[in-house]
Amino acid sequence: MPLVDVQVIEGVFDEAQKQDMIQRVTEAMVAVEGPAMRDVTWVRILEVKSGQWAIGGNPLTSQAVRQMAAAEAS
Repeated sequence: MPLVDVQVIEGVFDEAQKQDMIQRVTEAMVAVEGPAMRDVTWVRILEVKSGQWAIGGNPLTSQAVRQMAAAEAS
């Protein structure tokens, strides 16, 4: 039984986006392992508090991630 943990910063993704992640990760695992594994593939979304995730020693907040996503979209 595969277990996939997806860690995200709290407050970045809404519930619909998290459900989409779960579905897509499940589909990716099924593509690798075969359809018989669908019912035993576990996917967990683990949220880390904003500011408690750092890159290069710099804390990253949910606001900063949203700003990066907005800049990339424009």
